Order: sequence, then C-alpha cells, then structure tokens
Amino acid sequence: MARRPTLNQSFNPAAFLQQYMKGKDAMILKLKNVRLAFFDGFVPVAFEGEGEKKYASTFLLPKKDPQVKEIEAAILEVATAAWKDKAKSVLNQIKTNPNKYCFQDGDTKSYDGYAGCMALAAKNKKRPSIVDRDKTPLTEEDGKPYSGCYVNCSVELWAQDNKWGKGIRASLRGIQFLRDGDAFSAGSVASDDEWDDLGDGADAGDDDLA
Repeated sequence: MARRPTLNQSFNPAAFLQQYMKGKDAMILKLKNVRLAFFDGFVPVAFEGEGEKKYASTFLLPKKDPQVKEIEAAILEVATAAWKDKAKSVLNQIKTNPNKYCFQDGDTKSYDGYAGCMALAAKNKKRPSIVDRDKTPLTEEDGKPYSGCYVNCSVELWAQDNKWGKGIRASLRGIQFLRDGDAFSAGSVASDDEWDDLGDGADAGDDDLA
C-alpha cells in the first residue's frame, strides 16, 4: 500500500490517497510563502459565536501561483477517491459555497488582501503546530504569526460525506512563520495623544454622557 505524503515530501497530485477514516479520503499538502488571514491559531473560536470552537486560519495565494493548480488537482483526487465518477459533478455543485468547499475565489469577497487571490480555509479541533523560521515553537505573546504576514503551512484536504452533506474540507495541521507583511485591518489601540489631559485644573465633570 502506498503511503500518504508526509510534510517532508513535495506535493504529488498522482499520489495514492490513503483512506484513514470511514467516509473520508485525505491528502496532506505543504504550502509555501502564502499570506495568512483570519488567524485563530492560538485560541479556538466558534463560528459567529455558535457551535464547537475550532482553531482556524485562511491562506491566500495569488491566482498565478503554481500551488493553486496543485491544490485543485489534490481536491479532484480526494473527490474522486470519495465519489468516483460523480466527483466532478459534486464539485461543480459545491465549489461556490464556502460552507461546503474550502477553496474559494478571493475576488468574490471584500476582505483585505483577497483581491486577485484564491483563499484556502482550514480548521481543526486540535491546536495546530505553530513555529518560527528556526522551528522554535511560538505562542500568542510572541506577536507572530498574525493576519497579513507570510507563512508556510500544512493542511490536510478531505472529503466530507455524512448526514450534513458532501463537502471538501481542509484540516489545519501546522503553520511556520516566514516573513512579515502588512497587517490586515483590525481594531486599533488608542494612542496617548488621543486623550484629553484630565489632570489638576481640568474639567472632570463632563464624563457623564448618556
């Protein structure tokens, strides 16, 4: 039996897909130099505050990046292993639905950094491995990775086929910080010069606004 690709192997679209769980066929992919968005790798979150909390990240690749074709080829292989001759038909039905298909056209979104890119969304109940360039483990206090930086990542594509329907999912396995990038917009922290001086002599009675 051929072995599932490992993190140290280059991606091979023709690689044999090992069935590792009933109803799921999977392929591990290692992507390089992709931009990180919607990073929730240190603390799990629930979608819109409901349901099970998961670690999650989205990875952006320019549409001309050769890895886009590799991801699409891997998705087709995973789908074919799961749905045989119906694979292309199933993919055509779900590929524009972000709730069923993990690889979306960024031009259909209005988020920072998405224009001209494809977006791969990955989640996991288990905390992913998160390391620095030298493989040193990172924590939230290190301030990296962050949404907008560039990373290498490991994901596992798999076909969902259960009572909730069919879909193509990506499990988040690991992230390696690669280099800095412009951080995507988020809530900012007020600077000192934004505040009025309320020291001695300042009017301290105007803070009871309704």
